[in-house]
Amino acid sequence: MTRAMFFESHRSSRDGLIAVGSVVMNRVESSDFPNTVCGVVGQRNQFAPGVMTREMNSRAMPEVTEAAVAVLLGERHPRIQNAQFFHAASYHANYNNIHYVLTAGGNAFYEKRRPEHVTRSRPLRAVEGLTGG
Repeated sequence: MTRAMFFESHRSSRDGLIAVGSVVMNRVESSDFPNTVCGVVGQRNQFAPGVMTREMNSRAMPEVTEAAVAVLLGERHPRIQNAQFFHAASYHANYNNIHYVLTAGGNAFYEKRRPEHVTRSRPLRAVEGLTGG
């Protein structure tokens, strides 16, 4: 969990960290993905290259570790809902099945839905300060 949060959002806000962790846990709970955190994070082409092997050096490590523990103990970002995906907030994805639920920590988080059920097809304005800690 710490590795996913570190490499996907380590220079980010606590909200961004918790949101990444929440996506990991949503995937763990889904039958579409491996059923362990390491299985999800280690899946090929899903998270940052080298996520399972690269060295983690940063002054942010205490905050990243705290957020990872919080997610493993049950904390979730209140706006993630069922989102299992995210991309950099600056990236424009041109698909008709992306329903955005949150932008935080430099990432836009979304659910994949049938096109007729998408009501937010563009990343939302960034929101921070919703998680404890």
